[in-house]
Amino acid sequence: MKIALFGATGMVGTRIASEATSRGHEVTSLSRSTGGDLADADAVRQAAASHDVVVSATGPSRTGESHQPWLDAVSTLIANSGGARVLFVGGAGSLLTPDGTRLLDTDGFPEEYKAEATSGAAALDLFRAAPDSLDWTFVSPAPAIAPGERTGSYATALDTPAGDFITAEDYAVALVDEIEDPKHRRQRFTAAAA
Repeated sequence: MKIALFGATGMVGTRIASEATSRGHEVTSLSRSTGGDLADADAVRQAAASHDVVVSATGPSRTGESHQPWLDAVSTLIANSGGARVLFVGGAGSLLTPDGTRLLDTDGFPEEYKAEATSGAAALDLFRAAPDSLDWTFVSPAPAIAPGERTGSYATALDTPAGDFITAEDYAVALVDEIEDPKHRRQRFTAAAA
């Protein structure tokens, strides 16, 4: 399968690229430095036209700048993906507690992650409002994700956490499994350590 990967140089993006190529998929790694800017409608259209799947492993600014340019880029992705399948690396802040409260709205949610989590929740809303013709999947990690061991096993859920932690390696396994065997079309799902 041909996979276009935006944000291929980040913690999660590099692991998705490694996991996909290890399974024999053809991955085109795209980043702003290589002319693969998610905010560029032509770049998105070109990637979508020449690949089976478009993956975005991008995120909003972590340097205090406005997150609106990133949300605009997410809208550009949605509007220009054509018939390609889209998988989006999302955050965990929009996951729900058993009473339906978003994690980002709970007491004790780390203040330093609140802006990024709020923007991630807004990105999920953009996908949920996308035209019916868009084949998308939004993949939220467990509330904590960090580099670690690839075990190849994980638990999933839809809108509530499947667990507290996942390695970036096993998150990549879950995402590539979804590419190969779609089970969450036009849905969000989340993965955690099994």
